[in-house]
Formats: sequence, structure tokens, C-alpha cells
Amino acid sequence: MRLLGETEALEASVRRRFAAETGSVNAATRLAELFAEEAPLLATVEVQSRAHALAVELVGLGPIQMLIDDPAVTDVLVNGPGEVWIERNGRLERSGVIADKDLIARSIERLVGPLGLRADRSNPIVDARLPDGTRVAVVLPPLAVDGPVLAIRRHRADPLALSAFAGPAVVQLLESLVREQLNLVVYGPTGAGKTSLLNALVAGIPSNERVVTIEDVAELRLPGEHVVRLEARPGSAEGIGRTDIRDLVRAALRLRPDRIIVGEVRGAEALDMIWALSTGHDGCFSTCHASSAADAMRRLETMALLGAERLPLEAIRAQITAAIDVFVGVARSSSGGRRVTCIHLVGRNAELQSLISADGTVQKISRSRRGWQA
Repeated sequence: MRLLGETEALEASVRRRFAAETGSVNAATRLAELFAEEAPLLATVEVQSRAHALAVELVGLGPIQMLIDDPAVTDVLVNGPGEVWIERNGRLERSGVIADKDLIARSIERLVGPLGLRADRSNPIVDARLPDGTRVAVVLPPLAVDGPVLAIRRHRADPLALSAFAGPAVVQLLESLVREQLNLVVYGPTGAGKTSLLNALVAGIPSNERVVTIEDVAELRLPGEHVVRLEARPGSAEGIGRTDIRDLVRAALRLRPDRIIVGEVRGAEALDMIWALSTGHDGCFSTCHASSAADAMRRLETMALLGAERLPLEAIRAQITAAIDVFVGVARSSSGGRRVTCIHLVGRNAELQSLISADGTVQKISRSRRGWQA
């Protein structure tokens, strides 16, 4: 067993050698090599363990990195200095990890810096996506009263199937909606599983169809073979280089899509989503925040009006009715699971027809994008 002083000296020597090097080598691999050179008698398992721990500290996020590496953790939530919260298996819980101001500041810089983004008092809100699809949201003081807020959302490596959201009868109905090429909007609160359900739905799209996705921050993981992913760009802190969803909708129409999928809409871009879903490309999808189908309809109307130039509400409502065929609601249960709660068909006069009765029975659809069925 190595003495404590020898252990500290070994780690200090490895730190100095690693800091003196430059290049884009894998940190854990290089640190393992340095440990092996400095202490050739160390067992391979110990070398790998020490290298990983030091890599997490030097180039990772320290204790926060350990939480991110846990496959059962989907959200890491830092609410200023103090204990970090996590969502594991659908439930929020304390992690036992304490983050101070220095750790939070270092983590934010290491997350957003390589993406060419800046988080400071002049740019206190940052919404970014890491190369592996992890989503990062940052809010800094003075907007965050109790200290820097950092939210990290990881996506599941194994996409959920439709059966994880509903029983066999509802799954069969959802599959028929995709097959009949109806335009569909998934709604629900934050963290309800809207994106996960959308991923499960689009898994039923035939592999020979060309799908173009348009997102504010790319989160969808489509399994198809012919997928084109477009992502909006917020631009620099000076506002240079901005590309919004409206620009991407225009670009998508020139890319010969069979289906268009517009990610979550939160504001005036709802008008762009409605236009995209009413361009004649059947079987399009999108998501929005809402508590019911009627609320989703009203919210889309309100958000679309924000992006409209002197368009009356009646015209917006007509566009929504022409663009959207079905609203699918999803919610998180008390156990942490995500379930489809209701499915509504949009009628010709904007009336909503529930396809799931109060007793749980499922009605068959009576229309498709190709016309009304008998």
C-alpha cells in the first residue's frame, strides 16, 4: 500500500506533466499512460481508476460528472451553491453531491466554452446542445437570484417503444395515426416525455421515406435511414449569425421531404410550425407545452398570433385546423412513468373528438390525410 505522501506526490507529478502537454488526446487515456510511467508497479485496475478520477477533475465536471455518467440519471439540476438534485428513473431526488460557486462556474465554462458560446453577466441565459445530444441550460445572476443555475438533460441511449407509453389498444391506434399519415402534435408539461413519445412514434415511419427534422435544439433521435436534421442557431452574443426556425422551414421545403418534423414550439415560431405542417407533406409531427387538447389549440393560436403580421384570429384558427389532425397528450405519473393520457381528432370546424372513451375503449380513426374514410 502506498503511503499518503507518496500518493499525493505521484498525483502532483502526473498533474504537472499533463498540464505541460498540448493536443487533443483523450484525457483519461493520456493520464493512464502518465500514471503507468510514473508508477510502473501499479496494477492496471488502479491506474485506470486514478486516471478516470483525475480526468474528471481536470477536464470534466468533477463530482457533477459522476452524476452525468450514471446511466439511470436523465437530469442533473444545480440550483446555485448547495446540494445537486437529479432525476433518476423518472423521480427527482437529492444526489448527495455539494456544488460550490467555483465548481459551478468551472462546469458551465467547460460545457459551453467548446461550443463557442459565452455565459456571463452580459449573456446570462444560455441554451445549448452538446455533441452527444445532451441539452444544457444556464441562467446566471442577476437573473438567478440564489446563484448560477445549471440544468443538464441527457437522452436515453435506448429509445422507448410505444408500449412504454400505453396499452396495446392505444398503441395500435397511435400506429394507425402514423400509418395513415395524419399530422400530429404531442402536448404535455415539461418533462412529461413529449420528445421520447415523438421518437417512439416516428419509429413507425417507413424507412424509405425522407424525413426532415427542424428543431430549436436538436433532441430527436430518429431511427430511420433517410433523416436530415436541421437545428436553429441563436447567433453570437452580438446577435450575428442567427438562423431561426422560419428560415429552416423554407430550407426544408427545398430538400424534397416526405415528412417534416418540427420540434417543440414555445413562441412565435408556432406560426412556422403550422405552415410547415400545412405544406402538403402528410404525416408531419410537432410538440408543444399544454395541459389539454383544447389548451394546446388555444396556445398554438396565441403563439401563432405573435408571429403573424396583422392576420386575424379566424385565419390563424383555419390554418391550425387545416394543418393539424390529431392532438396526443402525454403526462408523467406519480411513479415517474410517462403515459399517453388522451388522443383527440381535430374536426373540420376545429371541434375536438376524443378517440379514447371514459371507460378506456379506443375508437377507430375515420379519416386520413388522403381523405375521409368510410
